[in-house]
Amino acid sequence: MAPFADDPPEHPSVEAPDDRPADPPDSDPAGMHTYTRATDELAQHVIDYALERMRMNPPPLDAPRSPADLQASIGATITPEGMGGEAALALWVDQLAPACISEDHPRALSFVPTAPTEAATIFDLVVGASSIYAGSWLEGAGAVYAENQALRWIADLAGLPAEAGGCFVSGGSAGNLSALVAARDAAAHTRTEAGLERPARWRIAASAEAHSSVTSTAKVMDIEVIDVPVDERGRLTGPALAATLDDIGSARPQDLDGLFAVVATGGTTNAGMIDDLSGVADVAAERGVWFHVDGAYGGGALAAPSVRAHFTGIERADSLVVDPHKWLFTPFDCAALLYRHPELARRAHTQHAAYLEVMQERRVVDTQEWDPSDFAYHLTRRARGLPLWFSLATHGTEAYRRAIESTLATARAGAELIDGLDHVELVMDPTLSVVMFRRPGWAPADYRRWSDGALADGLTLTVPSTWRGETVLRFCIVNPRTTVEDLAAILDTMR
Repeated sequence: MAPFADDPPEHPSVEAPDDRPADPPDSDPAGMHTYTRATDELAQHVIDYALERMRMNPPPLDAPRSPADLQASIGATITPEGMGGEAALALWVDQLAPACISEDHPRALSFVPTAPTEAATIFDLVVGASSIYAGSWLEGAGAVYAENQALRWIADLAGLPAEAGGCFVSGGSAGNLSALVAARDAAAHTRTEAGLERPARWRIAASAEAHSSVTSTAKVMDIEVIDVPVDERGRLTGPALAATLDDIGSARPQDLDGLFAVVATGGTTNAGMIDDLSGVADVAAERGVWFHVDGAYGGGALAAPSVRAHFTGIERADSLVVDPHKWLFTPFDCAALLYRHPELARRAHTQHAAYLEVMQERRVVDTQEWDPSDFAYHLTRRARGLPLWFSLATHGTEAYRRAIESTLATARAGAELIDGLDHVELVMDPTLSVVMFRRPGWAPADYRRWSDGALADGLTLTVPSTWRGETVLRFCIVNPRTTVEDLAAILDTMR
């Protein structure tokens, strides 16, 4: 074990008395950057808390508290003098942590929760403690190499070519934005090379069931979204896309001039549906536009043979997003962004400045060096892909297959359970791990009242959603610890 900073440097093998003052040296005037005995005690308490939290099976579900309640019971936490680490940790443990829902609870079934492996969670502590800058090969070669191994696994699951690559970003929203920025840049270069001016308005095509971040991305990029109708299961299909574009081309051909990308979804957040990826890819190829697949939620199922056929066509994507913090058992926040032709993304995203030239110069010398900052709109970047890499390296990909198949089996069993009950109805058979159902006779207020009560009781986080204007409920199962018995217990309270 390394000596403490306040141990006598001339006698590293001789321990100082336990009651020795832990004063920082003059080189640390604020006293915040020296590892003293007091720091060590605080670290042990923090690590003990983290280990205790990981050992909980399940952890408490917990629930939010109102701003007024938190203000009244806690008040100001940031003061000129500080309260000390032990007091701050106690405040977190006793007051703040219980006001945060445990997204890894097996009955946290709303939105898209998370269920990180213990190995991934443990290594997330290492990432935080290691001060790794993972935006460049120069500063984070080991981390980037490991992350790229995890990216390669995902690319191989999707069937992308050997030259495909990218980086890890914070989430699907950042991935979708970065991918579409690269797509527009590629389209602009193509037009320039053809001697064409840029269009008056850039456009993408997507369905209403696409993730909300697609609309948000369009606002940020100041582009228009062509809304394509979906089929009865909420899927974007090739024929519907072609018909929509043909109708616009016939009536307002100028409105297609700036079409540069089509966005398909590999597992919609609300219903877990997979778009007609092959059909959409055909239309994108015919139109000569970028084919982007948002697999943020559903992409994890690429590792499950039982549903892999539903993703046919994803191998034709020009860009792909998969969030490991959703269904690949990684802590928040982690999203894999992959490109078929990474050089197009590099051209769009590489930042240029005097202090960055060294990175470009190094890549000229060694073309294999990989700077993740070149593949998304970020520069500073945490090595957020390392927990996934460590978990994959620890457990192997076969364990991931078994875990994902188990969640799919639970979803199918949950759907069968609902079909056999007389007080709830299945909206549609699940394709992936989202089970959508209704409670006949309930108004929207009834759903909200039940949901709020179930959370207050510590039973479940299952919030209402809507499907074609109707209020419904949905279970999103990405936690291998979620059981059919959990679902049965929840459904029983709705009688």
